[in-house]
Amino acid sequence: MVNTEIPQHYNASPSSFNGTPLLTINREATVDLDSTNSFEGPEKLLEVWFSASPLSLPETSASEGLRIVPSELWKEMLDLVNCKVLSIIESEDVDAYLLSESSMFVFPHKLILKTCGTTTLLSGLPKILEIAALIAKFPHSIANTVRGTGTAAIPYRVFYSRKNFLFPDRQHGPHRSWRDEVKSLDRLFLGGSAYMIGKMNGEHWYLYLTEPNTMLTPPATPEREQTVKVLHLPEAKLRAKAQAMEVEEGQDETLEILMTDLEPKNAEQFYLDHASAVAEGQYFQQAHKARRDARKQLGSINDLDEVGGLEPFKIDELADNICNNSVDGFSNNSDGYCATGSEDELTFPQELTMEGHALGTVVSDSSGLSAVYPRSRYPDARVDAYLFTPCGFSANGVVPSPDAGGSTHYFTVHVTPEPHCSYASFETNVPASQTGRETADVIQQVVGIFKPGRFSVTLFEAKDAIDEDFNVAKKKGSKFEGIQGYRRVDRIVHDLEGYDLVFKYYERFDWEGGAPRLGEVGF
Repeated sequence: MVNTEIPQHYNASPSSFNGTPLLTINREATVDLDSTNSFEGPEKLLEVWFSASPLSLPETSASEGLRIVPSELWKEMLDLVNCKVLSIIESEDVDAYLLSESSMFVFPHKLILKTCGTTTLLSGLPKILEIAALIAKFPHSIANTVRGTGTAAIPYRVFYSRKNFLFPDRQHGPHRSWRDEVKSLDRLFLGGSAYMIGKMNGEHWYLYLTEPNTMLTPPATPEREQTVKVLHLPEAKLRAKAQAMEVEEGQDETLEILMTDLEPKNAEQFYLDHASAVAEGQYFQQAHKARRDARKQLGSINDLDEVGGLEPFKIDELADNICNNSVDGFSNNSDGYCATGSEDELTFPQELTMEGHALGTVVSDSSGLSAVYPRSRYPDARVDAYLFTPCGFSANGVVPSPDAGGSTHYFTVHVTPEPHCSYASFETNVPASQTGRETADVIQQVVGIFKPGRFSVTLFEAKDAIDEDFNVAKKKGSKFEGIQGYRRVDRIVHDLEGYDLVFKYYERFDWEGGAPRLGEVGF
C-alpha cells in the first residue's frame, strides 16, 4: 500500500522507512528543478576504489575512510560536475546521495558517481583524489607546482563507463568524445585500458579501467631521499587482511540495464500530472477507508447509546481520535490514512501536486520499482525517490543484507520519459546469490516496468580464484540469455584483469522503431 500522507512540518523523505532519522533534504537545490531540457539520459559512471575492501583500508587512512568526509566537501566537488545534492540517506555502511542529475554512493573504501545530462563528471575526479588524500588520509602524492599536479590519493582501482551518447555535440569539457575522456583519464593514471564494447555502427558501451594498485601520472617521486620503513604486521593480521580483500573483490558484482525507446504507456507514469492523479485517487480512497475502519471500532450509534449514552454528534470526533492514534502518518509501513471531517472537507496535500520526494515515493511504489528488492526480503532497505517537473524520476536504494554480518548494497534508477529521447537506467550491486533469484529474473522484472523498445545489459562480475579460465567467463556469458518478449541481438564476453564482463543487447519482438540512434560512432 502506498503511503501518500505528508504530516504537517514533516522534514524527511516519505520514501524513508519509519525510524530512519538520518535522511537530509537540500531544500534549496530542489527549488525550480525542471527536467524539460534534460534530453541526454545515458549516464557517465565513475567508480574510484582506494582499497579492495572496507576491511582492508590502509593503516594511514581514517578509520571511516571516505565516510569521514563532510557532505559540504562533496558538494564542492559536485559543483565542478555541475549538479546538486537533493537528499542524503546515511546508513551503517554507505551514504547515498540523490543528485539533481543522478546519484553518488560513498563507502569507506570507494566512491561511485553517476551523472546524466551535460554534467562534467571527470572534471570532479582530481578533487575526489584530493579530498581522499587530505581528509580521508589515504596514501597520496604531494602537489607539485612545477609539474602542475595537485595533491592526489593513489587509487586501488578506477572504473569509468558509459553508453554511447544520443547528443554528443551538447556535452562539455572532457566529455565531447570518448577519445577526449580517455586522454583526460590517462593524464591522471598510468597503464589504464580503454574499450568500446558492441557494434561501432550500433548500440555500444565504453569502458576505461586500471589494474589493481593503480599508479598516478606522472609517478610520484620523493622530493628528498628517504629511508624506506617496512612495517612488519603479525602473520595472522596479514592473513585476515588478505582474506578481507579476497572476499570483497570476489563478491563485487554490478548489473546495469540501459533502456531506450520506452513504451509511451509505461513512460507516462513518470510524468508529474499522471503521478499526482494516481496519488489523489489513492489518497481519498485510503483516507475514507481509514475513517470507516475507525468508526467501526466505535460500533453503531445505538450500541454506544446503550453502553454509555454517547451523543451522536460525538461519533465523528471519536472516530477521528481513534484514526489519528492508530495510524502513524510518518510511517511508510502504514496501510491506512486518517482524514477528518466530511468528504467535502477532505483536502488533498499540496506535496502530492508538485515535484519532490512525496510523488517520487508514489511513483516508486505504483510503478513496481520498490518491489524489485521487497521489504519482505530486505526489511531494513530504504528508498529515496524524487519526481521532477514536468517529468523525470530518480531513486536511490540502500539494501542491507538480510543475513547477519552481510554487506550493504545499493540500487539506483533514473528515467527520462520524453518520447523523442526516452531512456531509463537501473543499476545495482546486490549479488544475485543474495536475492535467491537468477539475474534474468531481475532483468525481466525491471524491463517489464518500462517495456523498452531496446536495451543493453552489462554484468561486471569479479572473478574467484578458480575463475581464471576463460571457459568460465564464456559460461557466465550464457546467463540471462532469454528475456521474455525480446530477442538478443548481440552478446560479447570480455575476460578482464580480475573481472568478467558480459555485454548483451536486446530488441523487443513487436518494436517498430528504426535503426539505433547512435549519436556518436566509433572512437
